[in-house]
Amino acid sequence: MKSISVAFYLACLALAYNTISAQDFQGVATYQSKTTIDFDGFGGRQLTEEQKKRIEERMKSMFEKTYTLTFNKFESMYKEVEKLETPGGGGGFRIGFMSSFTGGPQYKNVKENQLLQEQEFFGKQFLVKDSLPKLEWKMGTETKQIGQYICFKATAIKKVDDLDFRSIRRRNRPADDEKKDGETVKDSTKTNNSIDGIEVPKEIEVTAWYTPQIPVNQGPDEYWGLPGLILEVDADRTTILCSKIVINPQDKEEIKVPSKGKEVTKQEYNTIVKQKIEEMRENFRGRNRGGFRRN
Repeated sequence: MKSISVAFYLACLALAYNTISAQDFQGVATYQSKTTIDFDGFGGRQLTEEQKKRIEERMKSMFEKTYTLTFNKFESMYKEVEKLETPGGGGGFRIGFMSSFTGGPQYKNVKENQLLQEQEFFGKQFLVKDSLPKLEWKMGTETKQIGQYICFKATAIKKVDDLDFRSIRRRNRPADDEKKDGETVKDSTKTNNSIDGIEVPKEIEVTAWYTPQIPVNQGPDEYWGLPGLILEVDADRTTILCSKIVINPQDKEEIKVPSKGKEVTKQEYNTIVKQKIEEMRENFRGRNRGGFRRN
């Protein structure tokens, strides 16, 4: 990390603002997103390193993705780059419930404070409409270079949507029944239900690196709100890193407001998903009970 001179910083800003002053300004940034999984927390201690490696290889299609962010001065469209599965790769591997989420294009409008996300869930198409999430960024003075761009560090505490499975982890609970005053106390949180045994943290720390050389209020995924394009995000177990930027490409892409699917608010969509989770939980319990029945 290093500090940057005020003169150089101001020169970058002047050049950047001249670049985006044109009415037809557009940029396209490519990001690589990777989420790591805590195998040990999910009983992975029983797996060999070779078994873990094979599972990780098959999970790449779910937890290693490429996205493009097409942006202008006020709008952006963030969408996954479709890719063909390699033979024997992750195409045949799914993690039950989580594989039922298919995120479509995500539209942000910083001028209108608008966030739209096309979302497919169990075969149904939704258009989730919300205001942009607001993070209280703490601006730092540390800098680093990403590609040809000088980036500044900013941090924030983010409240996690309880349906964000990128931060999923095993619920903390005692390994054995505890003893209190000579009596054995049963841990009421213990359960054989794998759905009950997982949780999502309420908050995570986010570190972002943004460049004033591209002074747009945009970034990957739901991240925004800094005085420059966000090129890297580290949020819990997920890292999103920009690998390529094209300013004013020859063939510009129109940023269209998404319109596909049943329009719902974020709260309404979360309610629909939670109801499905509860339905699955009850079905799981029913199968477990049925397995111990005797004729």
